[in-house]
Amino acid sequence: MKKHILVVPGDGIGQEVTVVGKKALEKIAAKFGHDFTYDEALMGHVAIEATGDPLPAESLEKMRASDAILFGAVGHAKYDNDPHAKVRPEQGLLKMRKELGLFANLRPIKLFDELLGASSIKPEILKGADILFFRELTGDVYFGERGRLNEGTTAYDTMIYSKYEVERIARKAFDAAMTRGKKLMSVDKANVLESSRLWRETVLEVAQDYPEVELEHQFIDAAAMLLIKDPKRFDVVVTGNIFGDILTDEASQIAGSMGMLASASVGESTGVYEPIHGSGHDIAGKGVANPMASVLSAALLLDISFGLKAESEALINAIDGVLKAGWRTRDIADKTTPADKILGTDAIGKEILDRI
Repeated sequence: MKKHILVVPGDGIGQEVTVVGKKALEKIAAKFGHDFTYDEALMGHVAIEATGDPLPAESLEKMRASDAILFGAVGHAKYDNDPHAKVRPEQGLLKMRKELGLFANLRPIKLFDELLGASSIKPEILKGADILFFRELTGDVYFGERGRLNEGTTAYDTMIYSKYEVERIARKAFDAAMTRGKKLMSVDKANVLESSRLWRETVLEVAQDYPEVELEHQFIDAAAMLLIKDPKRFDVVVTGNIFGDILTDEASQIAGSMGMLASASVGESTGVYEPIHGSGHDIAGKGVANPMASVLSAALLLDISFGLKAESEALINAIDGVLKAGWRTRDIADKTTPADKILGTDAIGKEILDRI
């Protein structure tokens, strides 16, 4: 197979972990006889520094021309501390999703048994949890009208959804449920929000085409509680942009660390594959970031964009082998982990590559 992959390292630890993710793809290509070519593009804070634009036109053009995108992270503390900044790294992220039509964000929460002790949740509650989130990505409050009134003393952000936006993400979630346990939970706030009432009405309509799928509705607050109380209750989950953002970060505790969770953003054209962790500027440049989520993102890329399931499994099995051998990065180490088993980004990356 011949494919062109764009690597967008972005900011902070994104620049460190994507190095390992790309090397994993290179190893897969060599082992399975594929021809993968690569290019890189600027985005986020580094793009603002270089061009003044968080997503330069050249980068967007490269994205559209690629078969898949391996992405790192965007963000920088200087913008977090300046609410008046007119240009922000995250604007590039939102623009990329809109321009590429990336309306569905898939976040698998799969627990490696060796990491049961890395979570703050009791192992007997965690063991066996396997959840697939579908987060709608191009609507909701992140894309609604916003502004300030009363000389800047009042602010508003509009939560807005159209029926077609809900229907297309619901169908993807129902399709996935048919391949798994035929259970789907839809999360909303229909007891309060009109946009959630439209969400629920539409999901119920789509459900009529999937009579084999058991559909459950939960309000966002109840779902957040149940995710910690009984994660094995969940199978496939579909929800809106802001609720999905919060729930999937909460679910990182199931996997032990955000450094273990990959995601896929798909829709009308090129798919984007990225860890769910941010740019991690507090640890950037220290060589301690966990690259496993980037490698797992590469596994999703191989599976979803290229249909290469055996190659995808090879990356997952390599990480499983590293964990079974006792190797850890500091974010997934627990009190029983020997100090000489805790590795940095490059060293644990080598352990992963050696097992592909």
